[in-house]
Amino acid sequence: MPARDVTLTTYRYERWRALSSGVIESAGVTFLLLIAVRYFNAGALAKGLVAGGGSVGLILSPLVVSLVEKRRWPTAQAASRIAAIGAAALLLPALVPVLPLFIVASVIGMASSAAAIPLLTQMYQENYPESERGRLFSRTVMIRIGTAAVFSELGGQFLSQHINYSRWLLFVFASALAFASYCLARCPSRALDAAAGSHPLRALRYAREDALFRRTLICWMLMGFANLMMLPLRVEYLANPVHGVTLYGSPLDVTTIALLTGVVPNVARLILSPIWGVLFDRMNFFVLRVTLNIGFAVGILTFFTSNTATGLVLGAIIFGVSNAGGDVAWSLWVTKFAPPERVADYMSVHTFFTGLRGVVAPLCAFYLVTRFSLATMGWFSAGLIVTATLLLIPEVKFGWRARRSSALVEEISD
Repeated sequence: MPARDVTLTTYRYERWRALSSGVIESAGVTFLLLIAVRYFNAGALAKGLVAGGGSVGLILSPLVVSLVEKRRWPTAQAASRIAAIGAAALLLPALVPVLPLFIVASVIGMASSAAAIPLLTQMYQENYPESERGRLFSRTVMIRIGTAAVFSELGGQFLSQHINYSRWLLFVFASALAFASYCLARCPSRALDAAAGSHPLRALRYAREDALFRRTLICWMLMGFANLMMLPLRVEYLANPVHGVTLYGSPLDVTTIALLTGVVPNVARLILSPIWGVLFDRMNFFVLRVTLNIGFAVGILTFFTSNTATGLVLGAIIFGVSNAGGDVAWSLWVTKFAPPERVADYMSVHTFFTGLRGVVAPLCAFYLVTRFSLATMGWFSAGLIVTATLLLIPEVKFGWRARRSSALVEEISD
């Protein structure tokens, strides 16, 4: 197949898959946890397991990449099979609605979506031209965001009629993963190149061997930890009366909280996503990352140090704008620096550490919020992000260096 046909075929099926991705995103963010609480009356452990399914998948991603490489499966076909496993898992509690089965199925379903991310990044590296990669990816992100917003509203109205309708919603989530599997199976891809070493976590060695990659991961860990720590506290800040957030002298109602934590950031995210996609293609990556870091820090401080309508809305908008760029940068940055044949390995290391902080950061957040004010935590998080930004500045000189050969990796590691 000619290269342009490969790009167009991939882009066509990725746009269709973005519809199912939006549905699955809403499941992971809202509905699976809501079903656990309202339908199954789940306890704290069960809720924690359901909420952590995506992070489990990220942590397992190096194992997935190692297995796919060993089996010589084409990356898109392997991602298709993983999605099919998630679909089958979510179908089971829809048929047999018992809590233990629901917990296991939720973890497998969300983990299947997350664990395949490095395989998809490898597919983007191979099938999307470097000059268009960010733009094409951001267009599919727009579809995913819009679908997630619409489905969240429709799904909420559906469940508000009767919580027993949860089983039908699980059928929808299973169908969404099955459709994703169908789309991925039709995307062109090739098998991963064999790498040295047979240990299932062998990809982690690139964090040791590649100095630029290692330094970037450290900066990303500081920024990501700060951001993930404050993310779940947005609802806590607005909903818990102990923090004293009021508008016009009255506590915020549920609709206002949803507006500030969901609608406003996602509208900004939707509008700015294509702009960040173009900037990713044309801008020095580390300058782009520094810009995003500053946006996240300012957004956190604006949101958590304000109790006025203007400050809260402005903080929500800045967060949404920065998150739009974060979507693209987080998903594609390794394509700019990893050797082309090692993109999946590099991405699996990145997703592994993302999964670790995704588990630890919320636990730290809810521990610290009992001891410090949210304004203090906001300043602490902003400090971590500023530290990460300062550490990135010396790397700007490498930001124009596109995909590197293995020889260049060794050169920069020196």
